[in-house]
Amino acid sequence: MTFAWLAFFDAILAIAMIGAGLVGAHFRLIAPFMGFQLFALGFLLSILGFLIGLLAIFLTRNPQVSAGRNRAVMATVVCAVIALPLIVTLLRSSKYPPINDITTDFDNPPEFVNAQKLQHEPNREMKYDKAKYADRQLKGYGPIGPIKERLSPADAFARVTEVAKASPTWTITYSDPATNTLEAVATSKLWHFNDDVVIQVRPTPDGASLIEMRSKSRDGIGDFGVNARRIRRFFDRIALARTTNDQTAGDDVDQP
Repeated sequence: MTFAWLAFFDAILAIAMIGAGLVGAHFRLIAPFMGFQLFALGFLLSILGFLIGLLAIFLTRNPQVSAGRNRAVMATVVCAVIALPLIVTLLRSSKYPPINDITTDFDNPPEFVNAQKLQHEPNREMKYDKAKYADRQLKGYGPIGPIKERLSPADAFARVTEVAKASPTWTITYSDPATNTLEAVATSKLWHFNDDVVIQVRPTPDGASLIEMRSKSRDGIGDFGVNARRIRRFFDRIALARTTNDQTAGDDVDQP
C-alpha cells in the first residue's frame, strides 16, 4: 500500500539523516551546524513517518487491504522510537530562553578581543546586546553574577588561567595579563560546536578581585542552557581551586 511504503521510506530516511548528521559532525566530516540541521531534518521526517504510519495502519485495518499492515506497523514503531525521546528532550529544554549569549555583567560585560578572528563570519557582531539578551537571561536563569576572590587581580588571573587550562574541552585562544583578560573556545564533545568564552578579572575597592565572565555560542539562536551552565561550572571550579589552595596552605603552616 502507498501509505505503508511512504511511512517505511520516511523511517529509513530519518535514520539515515540522523546518523549522517551525528557521525558527520562528530568526526568533523561536515560543519557542526550542518550536522545538526541534518539531525533536525531526520527528526521531522520521523514525526511525519509516524503520522503517515498511523494513517496506514488505520487504512489497512480490514483484511481485504492488509497487505502493507506489517510494514506500516514497523515504520510507525521505528519513527516513534526516534521521535518520542527527542520530543521529550525538546519539551524539557523549552524552559530555556532562546538566547545564546550569557554574561555576569549586563552594563559592563567582558568584551571579546581575539574571538572575532575565529568566527565563521568575519564581520559577525561580537559586542553584547543588552536590549536583546539581559531581560531574557534574568527571566530564564535568574541572577548570574561575578565571583569575588580575596586575591590581587594578578593572583586571581593566575587562578583563572590555571582553572581554564584544566577545563575539559576548553582551548585558550588569548591571554593578556596587562588587562587580566582571557579568551577560550569551548568545544562540545558530540557535535563539536564551538562557543567563545571571555573572562576578565577586575579590581575591587577593598583590594580583592571580581571575576567577570561571558559565554557566547557561534551557531543557532538558543543554547539549551549550555552557556549559563558553563559559567556556573567554571565558578564552581574556581571555588574548588580556592578551597584546595587554602587547605594546602594550612597544611604547610601546620608542618613542624
